[in-house]
Amino acid sequence: MSAHDQLVFCLCEITRLLLPLVFLSVLLLVLLVLAVRSWLQSSRNARRARDGRPSLAFFHPYCNNGEGGERVLWCAIRALQTRYANINIVVYTGDMGVTGQQILEGARRHFNMVLPRPVQFVFLNHRLLVEPGLYPHFTLLGQSVGSIFLGWEALTKFVPDLYIDSMGYAFTLPLFRFLGGCSVGSYVHCPIITTDIVSVVRERNPRFNNPPDYAPSSLFLSAFTVIYHCLLALLYGMAGSCSDLIMVNSSWTLEHILLLWGAPNSTSVVYPPCNVSAFLDVPLEDDGDRKCHSIVSVGQYRPEKDHRLQIRVFKKVLERRGDRESLKLVLIVGCRDQEDEDRVLMLRGLCQELGVANRVEFKVNVSFEELKREMADATIGLHTMSEEHFGIGVVECMAAGKVILAHRSCGPKLDIVVPLEGGQTGFLADDEDGYVEAVERILALAPASRLDIRRNARQSAARFSDQEFEACFLAAMEPLMGTLER
Repeated sequence: MSAHDQLVFCLCEITRLLLPLVFLSVLLLVLLVLAVRSWLQSSRNARRARDGRPSLAFFHPYCNNGEGGERVLWCAIRALQTRYANINIVVYTGDMGVTGQQILEGARRHFNMVLPRPVQFVFLNHRLLVEPGLYPHFTLLGQSVGSIFLGWEALTKFVPDLYIDSMGYAFTLPLFRFLGGCSVGSYVHCPIITTDIVSVVRERNPRFNNPPDYAPSSLFLSAFTVIYHCLLALLYGMAGSCSDLIMVNSSWTLEHILLLWGAPNSTSVVYPPCNVSAFLDVPLEDDGDRKCHSIVSVGQYRPEKDHRLQIRVFKKVLERRGDRESLKLVLIVGCRDQEDEDRVLMLRGLCQELGVANRVEFKVNVSFEELKREMADATIGLHTMSEEHFGIGVVECMAAGKVILAHRSCGPKLDIVVPLEGGQTGFLADDEDGYVEAVERILALAPASRLDIRRNARQSAARFSDQEFEACFLAAMEPLMGTLER
Protein backbone atom coordinates (compact mmCIF):
# COMPACT_ATOMS: atom_id res chain seq x y z
CA MET A 1 0.00 0.00 0.00
CA SER A 2 1.40 3.37 -1.01
CA ALA A 3 1.89 6.24 1.42
CA HIS A 4 -0.97 8.10 -0.22
CA ASP A 5 -3.31 5.15 0.19
CA GLN A 6 -2.26 4.76 3.82
CA LEU A 7 -3.04 8.45 4.47
CA VAL A 8 -6.48 8.13 2.87
CA PHE A 9 -7.17 4.98 4.88
CA CYS A 10 -6.19 6.71 8.16
CA LEU A 11 -8.38 9.69 7.39
CA CYS A 12 -11.33 7.43 6.63
CA GLU A 13 -10.83 5.53 9.89
CA ILE A 14 -10.62 8.78 11.88
CA THR A 15 -13.78 10.05 10.20
CA ARG A 16 -15.58 6.77 10.91
CA LEU A 17 -14.62 6.96 14.60
CA LEU A 18 -15.38 10.67 15.04
CA LEU A 19 -18.67 10.78 13.12
CA PRO A 20 -20.71 9.12 15.89
CA LEU A 21 -19.14 11.48 18.44
CA VAL A 22 -20.02 14.52 16.34
CA PHE A 23 -23.55 13.24 15.83
CA LEU A 24 -23.92 12.57 19.55
CA SER A 25 -22.58 16.00 20.43
CA VAL A 26 -25.02 17.71 18.08
CA LEU A 27 -27.89 15.60 19.43
CA LEU A 28 -26.98 16.48 23.02
CA LEU A 29 -26.74 20.16 22.11
CA VAL A 30 -30.18 20.09 20.46
CA LEU A 31 -31.66 18.29 23.46
CA LEU A 32 -30.06 20.83 25.81
CA VAL A 33 -31.47 23.73 23.81
CA LEU A 34 -34.94 22.15 23.80
CA ALA A 35 -34.72 21.50 27.55
CA VAL A 36 -33.68 25.09 28.27
CA ARG A 37 -36.41 26.43 25.99
CA SER A 38 -39.01 24.22 27.70
CA TRP A 39 -37.83 25.38 31.14
CA LEU A 40 -37.96 29.05 30.18
CA GLN A 41 -41.38 28.76 28.56
CA SER A 42 -42.79 26.93 31.58
CA SER A 43 -41.45 29.76 33.74
CA ARG A 44 -43.27 32.29 31.53
CA ASN A 45 -46.50 30.27 31.53
CA ALA A 46 -46.44 30.01 35.33
CA ARG A 47 -45.83 33.74 35.67
CA ARG A 48 -48.59 34.58 33.19
CA ALA A 49 -51.01 32.28 35.04
CA ARG A 50 -50.29 34.24 38.22
CA ASP A 51 -50.44 37.71 36.64
CA GLY A 52 -53.25 37.03 34.22
CA ARG A 53 -51.77 39.36 31.60
CA PRO A 54 -49.00 39.29 28.98
CA SER A 55 -45.65 41.06 29.45
CA LEU A 56 -43.59 43.21 27.13
CA ALA A 57 -39.95 43.76 28.11
CA PHE A 58 -37.49 46.44 26.97
CA PHE A 59 -33.77 45.65 27.11
CA HIS A 60 -32.25 49.00 28.10
CA PRO A 61 -29.26 48.50 30.45
CA TYR A 62 -28.63 52.26 30.72
CA CYS A 63 -32.18 53.48 31.22
CA ASN A 64 -31.16 56.10 33.82
CA ASN A 65 -28.75 58.04 31.57
CA GLY A 66 -31.09 60.91 30.71
CA GLU A 67 -30.06 61.05 27.03
CA GLY A 68 -31.98 60.85 23.75
CA GLY A 69 -32.16 57.06 23.73
CA GLU A 70 -33.84 57.08 27.12
CA ARG A 71 -36.40 59.60 25.91
CA VAL A 72 -37.34 57.14 23.17
CA LEU A 73 -37.76 54.41 25.81
CA TRP A 74 -40.07 56.40 28.09
CA CYS A 75 -42.15 57.80 25.22
CA ALA A 76 -42.56 54.27 23.85
CA ILE A 77 -43.66 52.94 27.24
CA ARG A 78 -46.08 55.83 27.75
CA ALA A 79 -47.64 55.22 24.33
CA LEU A 80 -48.03 51.49 25.00
CA GLN A 81 -49.53 52.01 28.46
CA THR A 82 -51.98 54.54 27.07
CA ARG A 83 -53.11 52.25 24.24
CA TYR A 84 -52.96 48.84 25.98
CA ALA A 85 -54.32 48.74 29.53
CA ASN A 86 -53.73 45.04 30.10
CA ILE A 87 -50.02 44.82 29.27
CA ASN A 88 -47.32 44.49 31.92
CA ILE A 89 -44.30 46.61 30.92
CA VAL A 90 -40.87 45.43 32.10
CA VAL A 91 -37.51 47.19 31.75
CA TYR A 92 -34.22 45.29 32.03
CA THR A 93 -31.69 47.73 33.47
CA GLY A 94 -28.16 47.60 34.80
CA ASP A 95 -28.56 50.71 36.96
CA MET A 96 -27.93 48.98 40.26
CA GLY A 97 -27.37 52.03 42.48
CA VAL A 98 -30.93 53.31 42.23
CA THR A 99 -34.46 52.13 42.82
CA GLY A 100 -37.17 51.84 40.20
CA GLN A 101 -38.91 54.86 41.70
CA GLN A 102 -35.73 56.91 41.40
CA ILE A 103 -35.38 55.92 37.75
CA LEU A 104 -38.94 57.08 37.06
CA GLU A 105 -38.26 60.31 38.96
CA GLY A 106 -35.21 60.84 36.74
CA ALA A 107 -37.39 60.42 33.65
CA ARG A 108 -39.76 63.05 35.02
CA ARG A 109 -36.91 65.41 35.84
CA HIS A 110 -34.99 65.02 32.58
CA PHE A 111 -37.86 64.71 30.12
CA ASN A 112 -40.96 65.89 32.00
CA MET A 113 -42.22 62.34 31.41
CA VAL A 114 -44.83 60.87 33.75
CA LEU A 115 -46.06 57.36 32.95
CA PRO A 116 -49.73 56.41 33.30
CA ARG A 117 -48.82 53.35 35.41
CA PRO A 118 -45.74 51.95 37.16
CA VAL A 119 -43.41 49.65 35.28
CA GLN A 120 -41.55 46.61 36.55
CA PHE A 121 -37.74 46.83 36.65
CA VAL A 122 -35.51 43.78 36.40
CA PHE A 123 -32.05 44.74 37.66
CA LEU A 124 -29.06 43.11 35.95
CA ASN A 125 -25.89 42.53 37.96
CA HIS A 126 -23.44 42.13 35.10
CA ARG A 127 -23.75 45.31 33.01
CA LEU A 128 -19.97 45.52 33.15
CA LEU A 129 -19.97 42.89 30.41
CA VAL A 130 -21.10 45.48 27.85
CA GLU A 131 -18.83 48.29 29.03
CA PRO A 132 -16.30 49.24 26.31
CA GLY A 133 -13.57 49.74 28.89
CA LEU A 134 -13.60 46.01 29.61
CA TYR A 135 -12.33 45.29 26.09
CA PRO A 136 -9.23 47.31 25.15
CA HIS A 137 -8.92 45.19 22.00
CA PHE A 138 -11.71 43.91 19.72
CA THR A 139 -14.11 46.16 21.61
CA LEU A 140 -17.17 45.65 19.40
CA LEU A 141 -16.81 41.87 19.45
CA GLY A 142 -16.26 41.88 23.21
CA GLN A 143 -19.34 44.00 23.84
CA SER A 144 -21.40 41.82 21.49
CA VAL A 145 -20.41 38.61 23.27
CA GLY A 146 -20.89 40.34 26.62
CA SER A 147 -24.41 41.37 25.61
CA ILE A 148 -25.28 37.69 25.06
CA PHE A 149 -24.33 36.84 28.64
CA LEU A 150 -26.15 39.93 29.93
CA GLY A 151 -29.17 38.94 27.86
CA TRP A 152 -29.01 35.43 29.35
CA GLU A 153 -29.11 36.95 32.84
CA ALA A 154 -32.15 39.01 31.80
CA LEU A 155 -33.91 36.03 30.24
CA THR A 156 -33.39 33.77 33.27
CA LYS A 157 -34.67 36.47 35.62
CA PHE A 158 -37.81 37.22 33.62
CA VAL A 159 -39.19 35.56 30.47
CA PRO A 160 -41.48 38.00 28.60
CA ASP A 161 -44.01 37.34 25.90
CA LEU A 162 -42.61 40.11 23.73
CA TYR A 163 -39.03 41.37 23.83
CA ILE A 164 -37.82 44.73 22.48
CA ASP A 165 -34.14 45.65 22.28
CA SER A 166 -34.16 49.45 22.54
CA MET A 167 -30.40 50.07 22.95
CA GLY A 168 -28.82 48.29 20.00
CA TYR A 169 -27.81 44.94 21.52
CA ALA A 170 -28.79 42.88 18.49
CA PHE A 171 -26.98 39.76 19.69
CA THR A 172 -29.64 39.32 22.38
CA LEU A 173 -32.37 38.91 19.76
CA PRO A 174 -31.73 35.23 18.80
CA LEU A 175 -31.37 34.40 22.51
CA PHE A 176 -34.88 35.63 23.34
CA ARG A 177 -36.40 34.31 20.13
CA PHE A 178 -35.01 30.77 20.03
CA LEU A 179 -34.44 30.02 23.72
CA GLY A 180 -37.11 32.21 25.26
CA GLY A 181 -39.68 31.55 22.54
CA CYS A 182 -40.53 35.28 22.52
CA SER A 183 -41.65 37.51 19.72
CA VAL A 184 -38.79 40.00 19.32
CA GLY A 185 -38.44 43.53 18.00
CA SER A 186 -35.78 46.21 17.99
CA TYR A 187 -35.42 49.98 17.84
CA VAL A 188 -32.06 50.81 16.26
CA HIS A 189 -30.48 54.18 17.04
CA CYS A 190 -27.18 53.34 15.39
CA PRO A 191 -25.74 50.17 13.81
CA ILE A 192 -22.72 48.91 15.76
CA ILE A 193 -20.90 48.48 12.45
CA THR A 194 -21.58 49.67 8.92
CA THR A 195 -20.24 49.15 5.45
CA ASP A 196 -18.70 52.63 5.78
CA ILE A 197 -16.54 51.42 8.67
CA VAL A 198 -15.44 48.38 6.71
CA SER A 199 -14.49 50.65 3.79
CA VAL A 200 -12.50 52.99 6.02
CA VAL A 201 -10.67 50.04 7.57
CA ARG A 202 -9.96 48.61 4.12
CA GLU A 203 -8.38 51.96 3.19
CA ARG A 204 -6.16 51.50 6.28
CA ASN A 205 -7.37 54.65 8.01
CA PRO A 206 -5.91 54.59 11.57
CA ARG A 207 -9.19 55.91 12.95
CA PHE A 208 -10.52 52.35 12.97
CA ASN A 209 -7.22 50.52 13.38
CA ASN A 210 -7.15 50.37 17.14
CA PRO A 211 -4.77 50.06 18.95
CA PRO A 212 -1.98 52.09 17.25
CA ASP A 213 -0.07 48.87 16.46
CA TYR A 214 -2.76 48.27 13.82
CA ALA A 215 -1.54 51.32 11.91
CA PRO A 216 -1.44 51.34 8.11
CA SER A 217 2.27 50.42 8.13
CA SER A 218 1.36 46.77 8.79
CA LEU A 219 -0.27 45.09 5.80
CA PHE A 220 -0.93 41.90 7.76
CA LEU A 221 -2.67 43.63 10.65
CA SER A 222 -4.66 45.83 8.28
CA ALA A 223 -5.86 42.77 6.39
CA PHE A 224 -6.70 41.05 9.65
CA THR A 225 -8.70 44.10 10.77
CA VAL A 226 -10.67 44.11 7.51
CA ILE A 227 -11.52 40.42 7.94
CA TYR A 228 -12.47 41.01 11.59
CA HIS A 229 -14.88 43.82 10.73
CA CYS A 230 -16.38 41.89 7.80
CA LEU A 231 -17.03 38.85 9.99
CA LEU A 232 -18.48 41.04 12.72
CA ALA A 233 -20.78 42.70 10.18
CA LEU A 234 -21.89 39.24 8.98
CA LEU A 235 -22.64 38.03 12.53
CA TYR A 236 -24.39 41.31 13.34
CA GLY A 237 -26.60 40.94 10.28
CA MET A 238 -27.47 37.34 11.18
CA ALA A 239 -28.43 38.37 14.73
CA GLY A 240 -30.48 41.35 13.60
CA SER A 241 -32.36 39.34 11.00
CA CYS A 242 -33.92 37.33 13.86
CA SER A 243 -36.07 40.35 14.72
CA ASP A 244 -39.77 40.13 13.85
CA LEU A 245 -40.01 43.92 13.83
CA ILE A 246 -37.30 46.49 13.15
CA MET A 247 -37.67 50.22 13.76
CA VAL A 248 -34.85 52.64 12.85
CA ASN A 249 -34.41 56.26 13.80
CA SER A 250 -33.42 57.83 10.46
CA SER A 251 -33.04 57.37 6.73
CA TRP A 252 -29.28 56.89 7.18
CA THR A 253 -29.80 54.10 9.71
CA LEU A 254 -32.47 52.55 7.48
CA GLU A 255 -30.05 52.31 4.55
CA HIS A 256 -27.41 50.50 6.61
CA ILE A 257 -29.80 48.21 8.50
CA LEU A 258 -31.44 47.11 5.25
CA LEU A 259 -28.01 46.31 3.86
CA LEU A 260 -26.82 44.44 6.97
CA TRP A 261 -29.99 42.78 8.29
CA GLY A 262 -31.74 42.22 4.97
CA ALA A 263 -35.34 42.40 6.23
CA PRO A 264 -37.08 45.15 4.22
CA ASN A 265 -40.61 43.85 4.85
CA SER A 266 -40.29 44.21 8.62
CA THR A 267 -38.23 47.43 8.74
CA SER A 268 -39.58 50.97 9.01
CA VAL A 269 -38.40 54.45 10.01
CA VAL A 270 -39.79 55.73 13.31
CA TYR A 271 -38.21 59.10 14.05
CA PRO A 272 -37.27 59.56 17.72
CA PRO A 273 -39.47 61.85 19.84
CA CYS A 274 -38.07 65.34 20.29
CA ASN A 275 -39.27 67.81 22.90
CA VAL A 276 -40.71 70.08 20.22
CA SER A 277 -43.70 71.40 22.16
CA ALA A 278 -41.50 72.64 25.03
CA PHE A 279 -39.79 75.11 22.69
CA LEU A 280 -42.83 76.43 20.85
CA ASP A 281 -43.31 79.27 23.34
CA VAL A 282 -39.88 80.69 22.52
CA PRO A 283 -40.91 83.91 20.71
CA LEU A 284 -40.29 84.34 17.00
CA GLU A 285 -39.36 87.99 16.68
CA ASP A 286 -37.56 90.16 14.18
CA ASP A 287 -33.94 90.27 15.39
CA GLY A 288 -32.86 93.21 13.25
CA ASP A 289 -32.37 95.57 16.18
CA ARG A 290 -30.06 93.26 18.11
CA LYS A 291 -26.69 94.75 18.94
CA CYS A 292 -25.17 91.35 19.78
CA HIS A 293 -26.00 88.11 18.01
CA SER A 294 -25.60 84.86 19.93
CA ILE A 295 -24.55 81.49 18.52
CA VAL A 296 -25.76 78.68 20.77
CA SER A 297 -24.56 75.07 20.82
CA VAL A 298 -26.41 72.39 22.82
CA GLY A 299 -25.03 68.91 23.46
CA GLN A 300 -23.03 66.54 25.64
CA TYR A 301 -19.30 67.17 26.03
CA ARG A 302 -18.38 64.12 24.01
CA PRO A 303 -15.39 64.32 21.62
CA GLU A 304 -17.54 63.53 18.57
CA LYS A 305 -19.61 66.67 19.17
CA ASP A 306 -16.47 68.58 18.09
CA HIS A 307 -16.72 71.67 20.28
CA ARG A 308 -13.14 72.48 19.32
CA LEU A 309 -14.30 73.03 15.74
CA GLN A 310 -17.02 75.40 16.99
CA ILE A 311 -14.48 77.52 18.85
CA ARG A 312 -12.13 77.65 15.85
CA VAL A 313 -15.02 78.65 13.57
CA PHE A 314 -16.06 81.36 16.03
CA LYS A 315 -12.48 82.68 16.13
CA LYS A 316 -12.38 83.01 12.33
CA VAL A 317 -15.78 84.71 12.19
CA LEU A 318 -14.68 87.27 14.78
CA GLU A 319 -11.52 87.97 12.80
CA ARG A 320 -13.49 88.57 9.61
CA ARG A 321 -16.20 90.72 11.21
CA GLY A 322 -13.86 92.94 13.17
CA ASP A 323 -16.56 93.99 15.66
CA ARG A 324 -16.02 91.50 18.48
CA GLU A 325 -18.77 92.96 20.64
CA SER A 326 -21.48 92.08 18.11
CA LEU A 327 -21.16 88.31 18.49
CA LYS A 328 -20.82 85.69 21.23
CA LEU A 329 -20.74 81.89 21.42
CA VAL A 330 -22.70 80.07 24.15
CA LEU A 331 -21.82 76.42 24.76
CA ILE A 332 -24.66 74.71 26.67
CA VAL A 333 -23.40 71.30 27.60
CA GLY A 334 -24.03 68.38 29.87
CA CYS A 335 -21.15 66.85 31.85
CA ARG A 336 -21.63 63.19 32.75
CA ASP A 337 -18.41 62.53 34.65
CA GLN A 338 -14.91 63.77 35.47
CA GLU A 339 -13.74 62.99 31.95
CA ASP A 340 -16.32 65.41 30.55
CA GLU A 341 -15.32 68.05 33.10
CA ASP A 342 -11.71 67.68 32.00
CA ARG A 343 -12.82 68.33 28.42
CA VAL A 344 -14.46 71.56 29.58
CA LEU A 345 -11.15 72.69 31.04
CA MET A 346 -9.37 71.88 27.78
CA LEU A 347 -11.95 73.86 25.81
CA ARG A 348 -11.57 76.81 28.15
CA GLY A 349 -7.84 76.57 27.56
CA LEU A 350 -8.40 76.59 23.79
CA CYS A 351 -10.51 79.75 24.13
CA GLN A 352 -7.67 81.41 26.05
CA GLU A 353 -5.15 80.26 23.46
CA LEU A 354 -7.21 81.66 20.57
CA GLY A 355 -7.99 84.89 22.40
CA VAL A 356 -11.79 84.48 22.43
CA ALA A 357 -12.34 83.60 26.09
CA ASN A 358 -14.19 86.87 26.77
CA ARG A 359 -16.69 86.12 23.95
CA VAL A 360 -17.38 82.43 24.77
CA GLU A 361 -19.71 81.43 27.61
CA PHE A 362 -19.83 77.93 29.09
CA LYS A 363 -23.16 76.80 30.53
CA VAL A 364 -22.71 73.39 32.19
CA ASN A 365 -25.62 71.18 33.30
CA VAL A 366 -28.09 74.05 33.22
CA SER A 367 -31.78 73.82 34.05
CA PHE A 368 -34.31 73.53 31.26
CA GLU A 369 -35.57 77.04 32.03
CA GLU A 370 -32.08 78.49 31.55
CA LEU A 371 -31.68 76.48 28.35
CA LYS A 372 -34.85 78.06 26.96
CA ARG A 373 -33.68 81.55 27.94
CA GLU A 374 -30.42 81.07 26.05
CA MET A 375 -32.35 79.65 23.10
CA ALA A 376 -34.63 82.67 23.08
CA ASP A 377 -31.64 85.05 22.97
CA ALA A 378 -29.79 83.17 20.23
CA THR A 379 -29.78 83.84 16.51
CA ILE A 380 -27.96 80.70 15.31
CA GLY A 381 -28.08 77.12 16.56
CA LEU A 382 -24.74 75.42 15.88
CA HIS A 383 -24.18 71.66 15.54
CA THR A 384 -20.86 70.24 14.32
CA MET A 385 -21.00 66.49 14.89
CA SER A 386 -20.37 64.57 11.68
CA GLU A 387 -22.26 61.34 10.98
CA GLU A 388 -24.94 62.17 13.55
CA HIS A 389 -27.40 59.36 12.87
CA PHE A 390 -30.36 61.58 13.70
CA GLY A 391 -29.81 64.80 15.68
CA ILE A 392 -32.34 65.58 18.42
CA GLY A 393 -30.45 68.74 19.37
CA VAL A 394 -30.80 69.99 15.78
CA VAL A 395 -34.56 69.48 15.90
CA GLU A 396 -34.88 71.29 19.25
CA CYS A 397 -32.98 74.31 17.92
CA MET A 398 -35.32 74.43 14.93
CA ALA A 399 -38.38 74.10 17.19
CA ALA A 400 -37.08 77.06 19.20
CA GLY A 401 -37.00 79.07 15.99
CA LYS A 402 -33.24 79.34 15.59
CA VAL A 403 -31.41 79.42 12.27
CA ILE A 404 -29.76 76.01 12.45
CA LEU A 405 -26.29 75.34 11.07
CA ALA A 406 -25.49 71.61 11.15
CA HIS A 407 -23.09 69.12 9.60
CA ARG A 408 -23.88 68.02 6.06
CA SER A 409 -24.21 64.30 6.79
CA CYS A 410 -26.61 61.58 7.95
CA GLY A 411 -29.69 62.70 9.93
CA PRO A 412 -29.38 66.49 9.56
CA LYS A 413 -28.75 66.20 5.82
CA LEU A 414 -31.24 63.46 4.94
CA ASP A 415 -34.12 63.99 7.37
CA ILE A 416 -34.03 67.22 9.34
CA VAL A 417 -32.56 70.28 7.58
CA VAL A 418 -34.51 69.69 4.39
CA PRO A 419 -36.72 72.13 2.44
CA LEU A 420 -40.31 72.62 3.61
CA GLU A 421 -42.59 73.18 0.63
CA GLY A 422 -39.66 74.70 -1.20
CA GLY A 423 -38.70 76.95 1.71
CA GLN A 424 -35.31 76.86 3.41
CA THR A 425 -35.20 75.46 6.95
CA GLY A 426 -31.51 75.94 7.79
CA PHE A 427 -27.91 75.62 6.65
CA LEU A 428 -25.42 72.77 6.32
CA ALA A 429 -21.61 72.70 6.21
CA ASP A 430 -18.96 70.02 6.17
CA ASP A 431 -15.66 71.70 7.10
CA GLU A 432 -14.27 74.63 9.06
CA ASP A 433 -14.30 77.13 6.19
CA GLY A 434 -17.80 76.03 5.21
CA TYR A 435 -19.06 76.74 8.72
CA VAL A 436 -17.40 80.15 8.75
CA GLU A 437 -18.97 81.10 5.42
CA ALA A 438 -22.39 79.86 6.55
CA VAL A 439 -22.27 81.89 9.78
CA GLU A 440 -21.34 85.01 7.81
CA ARG A 441 -24.12 84.33 5.31
CA ILE A 442 -26.71 83.92 8.09
CA LEU A 443 -25.66 87.13 9.83
CA ALA A 444 -25.68 89.01 6.52
CA LEU A 445 -29.30 88.05 5.75
CA ALA A 446 -32.01 90.65 6.07
CA PRO A 447 -33.90 90.17 9.36
CA ALA A 448 -37.09 89.35 7.44
CA SER A 449 -35.30 86.59 5.50
CA ARG A 450 -33.92 85.11 8.71
CA LEU A 451 -37.41 85.20 10.19
CA ASP A 452 -38.80 83.25 7.22
CA ILE A 453 -36.18 80.53 7.68
CA ARG A 454 -36.91 80.36 11.41
CA ARG A 455 -40.64 79.97 10.79
CA ASN A 456 -40.01 77.22 8.25
CA ALA A 457 -37.69 75.48 10.70
CA ARG A 458 -40.24 75.52 13.51
CA GLN A 459 -42.98 74.21 11.23
CA SER A 460 -40.70 71.47 9.89
CA ALA A 461 -39.71 70.38 13.41
CA ALA A 462 -43.32 69.39 14.14
CA ARG A 463 -42.63 66.17 12.18
CA PHE A 464 -40.55 64.97 15.13
CA SER A 465 -42.91 65.68 18.01
CA ASP A 466 -43.83 63.21 20.75
CA GLN A 467 -47.26 62.82 19.20
CA GLU A 468 -45.85 61.90 15.79
CA PHE A 469 -43.48 59.39 17.37
CA GLU A 470 -46.23 57.74 19.40
CA ALA A 471 -48.49 57.39 16.37
CA CYS A 472 -45.72 55.88 14.21
CA PHE A 473 -44.42 53.66 17.02
CA LEU A 474 -47.84 52.21 17.81
CA ALA A 475 -48.56 51.62 14.13
CA ALA A 476 -45.26 49.73 13.75
CA MET A 477 -45.88 47.72 16.93
CA GLU A 478 -49.46 46.75 16.12
CA PRO A 479 -48.67 43.39 14.42
CA LEU A 480 -46.61 42.21 17.40
CA MET A 481 -49.05 43.54 19.96
CA GLY A 482 -51.75 41.53 18.23
CA THR A 483 -49.88 38.34 19.13
CA LEU A 484 -50.11 39.21 22.84
CA GLU A 485 -53.88 39.50 22.80
CA ARG A 486 -54.46 35.99 21.43
